[in-house]
Amino acid sequence: MPRSRRSGSAKTSSARFRNRHGRTLRSSVTGPHLPPLRTRIDLFEMTVASTADYLKGVWPEELADVRFEIGAIPLGMPVEGAAVARWSVIGRRIILFRLPIQRMSKLHRDDELHKRMVIESCVFRAVAELLGKDPWDLSPDRFRHF
Repeated sequence: MPRSRRSGSAKTSSARFRNRHGRTLRSSVTGPHLPPLRTRIDLFEMTVASTADYLKGVWPEELADVRFEIGAIPLGMPVEGAAVARWSVIGRRIILFRLPIQRMSKLHRDDELHKRMVIESCVFRAVAELLGKDPWDLSPDRFRHF
């Protein structure tokens, strides 16, 4: 009867990091002394949270009880010929849909700055829809340099 290859090799808990071709033992990518890697979901959530905090600071009375939520995709099929919703305003809730914002936005430059600007613009437009204002009127001093 043939012997299992694993029977004698897994003696310690670090055996999952193999010594292959004479190299040293492998470890995790970040290691114990570095913070974990940032993911696209984390960056999206941090951008939405920081933009919402900024707008709540500018419009404290109007946005005091507004909840910002993040959803993956909008429910239901879009009407033929209509665009896929990037956000939804339901009462005092603003739901931002991460996948349509991240994947369906046409960026002329695919870098972190432009991705952040697209997310911020969606938050601004959703809040403007809730308040019945123009997005440029929400924070006129923020975009003075444009």
